Amino acid sequence: MGSQSAPPKANQDDYKLKDTKPVLGERWPHGGQRGGSGWIYTERATSTYDLVEQMFYLYVRVEKAKDLPPNQVTGSVDPYVEVKVGNYKGKTRHFEKKSNPEWKQVFAFSKDKIQSSVVEVYVRDKEMVARDDYIGKVVFDMHEVPTRVPPDSPLAPQWYRLEGRRGEPKVRGEIMLAVWMGTQADEAFPEAWHSDSASVHGEGVYTIRSKVYVNPKLWYVRVNVIEAQDIEPQDKSQPPQAFVKAQVGQQVLKTKLSPTKTPNPMWNEDLVFVAAEPFEEQLVITVENKSTPAKDEVVGRLCVPLNKFEVRLDHRPVHSRWFNLERFGFGVLEGDKRHELKFSSRIHLRVCLEGAYHVLDESTMYISDTRPTARQLWKQPIGILEVGILSAQGLQPMKTNEGKSSTDAYCVAKYGQKWVRTRTITESFNPKWNEQYTWEVYDPCTVITLGVFDNCHLGGGSGSKNDSRIGKVRIRLSTLEMDRIYTNSYPLLVLSPKGLKKMGEVQLAIRFTCLSLAHIIYLYGHPLLPKMHYLHPFTVNQLDGLRYQAMNIVAVRLGRAEPPLRKEVVEYMLDVDSHIWSLRRSKANFFRIVSLFSGAISMTRWLGEVQQWKNPITTILVHVLFFILICYPELILPTIFLYMFLIGIWNFRFRPRHPPHMDTKLSWAEAAHSDELDEEFDTFPTSKAQDVVKMRYDRLRSVAGRIQTVVGDIATQGERLQALLSWRDPRATSLFVIFCLIAAVALYITPFKMVSVVAGIFWLRHPKFRSKLPSLPSNFFKRLPSRADGML
Repeated sequence: MGSQSAPPKANQDDYKLKDTKPVLGERWPHGGQRGGSGWIYTERATSTYDLVEQMFYLYVRVEKAKDLPPNQVTGSVDPYVEVKVGNYKGKTRHFEKKSNPEWKQVFAFSKDKIQSSVVEVYVRDKEMVARDDYIGKVVFDMHEVPTRVPPDSPLAPQWYRLEGRRGEPKVRGEIMLAVWMGTQADEAFPEAWHSDSASVHGEGVYTIRSKVYVNPKLWYVRVNVIEAQDIEPQDKSQPPQAFVKAQVGQQVLKTKLSPTKTPNPMWNEDLVFVAAEPFEEQLVITVENKSTPAKDEVVGRLCVPLNKFEVRLDHRPVHSRWFNLERFGFGVLEGDKRHELKFSSRIHLRVCLEGAYHVLDESTMYISDTRPTARQLWKQPIGILEVGILSAQGLQPMKTNEGKSSTDAYCVAKYGQKWVRTRTITESFNPKWNEQYTWEVYDPCTVITLGVFDNCHLGGGSGSKNDSRIGKVRIRLSTLEMDRIYTNSYPLLVLSPKGLKKMGEVQLAIRFTCLSLAHIIYLYGHPLLPKMHYLHPFTVNQLDGLRYQAMNIVAVRLGRAEPPLRKEVVEYMLDVDSHIWSLRRSKANFFRIVSLFSGAISMTRWLGEVQQWKNPITTILVHVLFFILICYPELILPTIFLYMFLIGIWNFRFRPRHPPHMDTKLSWAEAAHSDELDEEFDTFPTSKAQDVVKMRYDRLRSVAGRIQTVVGDIATQGERLQALLSWRDPRATSLFVIFCLIAAVALYITPFKMVSVVAGIFWLRHPKFRSKLPSLPSNFFKRLPSRADGML
């Protein structure tokens, strides 16, 4: 198990957070600057785009045309509009045989890339074989285009008469247009055709737009299977030994077998599922009989829509109900016999939709929402989170298209119930999004996750079918100062079987605004999750299974949106593989524990130096403090708390100035061996060759052997403590019991302060009065027996 050499110093610096100073806020070329010096400070209500750099766009809205002249040959017209600004062209769809078409489409051209002084709008007639016919045009001077300043109302479109090729007015044909200069704050921006993505055609156009998605509303469905009556097996000579199988969608759970063979079995077991609104699945209950060890026969079935069940908002149980089971085994032609039965098996259920739980679809370590499912149980928000997704720098090529390397990057952010996706900037290694989003915050101890991906669904190219990961950033809100704007460049780091790789940097601007400081302070004393998680908790195994099902449901539902938020994106954002075994993660967690105890180890070391009189002045001062505390024991607790207060005030000068980011050293990513990473990214079950699996298994055995030894040593020390009074070693227990009696009498007649002074002086005695051999209590304890002798 070797380790790779550490990367050079320059690379290590690249993995760190960097400060940036982008020009945020709105600056308008006409009418002066808005806000103080172009910034939006106190007058924040004037702009909702004060955390991004302003980007100017030329907008052309093509509404409709009328009275278009027909083609002299065909006698009809198949019109479409082409908007041309310099080298950029945008086209509307064409209509067949329509002289009064309506397009209602907006084109946006980035001002930074405009190299023309005119905007040309052409109306053409689509031809199947020959060149498209020219119908007319309208030309606008760029200098005469008005600037629209939000929150002004949209610019009203106007009718313009079409001109000929030489600028002469046409006899027939008019087009309704609106042309203006605006920013990304314009309402037309999200749905507009963008010159930045002019190379995207067809269905790919829908995958590049910015969108906001809402998480499906998830519920826990609790099915309490109580009992059944009159279960009839096919073989009536043997009483049934039944169990119940419940299914919601793809989730299937079973009760235990009835302990006795009886037609009236009892289980009283809870089965918990995850379901999402609108409820598309039904609860399917089947009662099955274990007729032979290898065969289960269905003896009854029940289907109930989920919206028929009661919603539970607290710990009080809902009413139970009896349900008649449909007999199983009738053919299609015999279906009517079910209704002729005078006698039916029944099952007793208590089913409810749990509204007082929060359905966990992400790890509690990076949780972004803690509210219960039922909206009526929500509290008021305590703050506002605003995130400006500015740009990315130095992205790596992700795919090859026609021999040319390219990256089509977009960013996804997830917090609470709201997912956002920026537009895709095509063929750029330094994309600029400059999009701002806002979330309500209900708990400050939550995490926002942002991921950058490469869009592989633009049509054409040799890219993979899945959108590729470029990197991820997590930011815990409680680490942010309130009402401060953080502008930083975060490294985008990805681990792969080949090792750690920096894929680029993403620049963000973040502000957490407090609405109620009193409410935030109140929350710090309350549980993170709703109280039902503590009154009626789920088991660890239940929570793992339910979280996996919830993530699947979220991925499926968001994958149905247009454009879809794809499964691989959702799984990466929700850390679907965080539970998979990784030697690298195990090392990282071990060293996290070591660092936790580093303070206690340092304190122990310092006390040892005091005890050994390494610095006589320090030891004398400790003697003085010790005697003061013995004389005035009421000062002990105030001294401890005052000491912690002073440490906190001292550390305020060295407080972190930046939000946390992905730490390569903490993650043990820089020194991870290539084989360890290859194992971490292996499939489950493994797909590696037998000799590789054998080597990894042996390595895992060696690591587990060390852990086994440590656990055994801890058990041995605990059993030695028990052996003090268990008479396992009669002589040792006799000595200890006699010592306890003498100590009890001595401590009873001796003042406690005197005992403390003697013990303290003895512990702090000079090294001249110490022996290098172990102490008497240590020798006595190590001689006590443990149960290790009885281990095979």
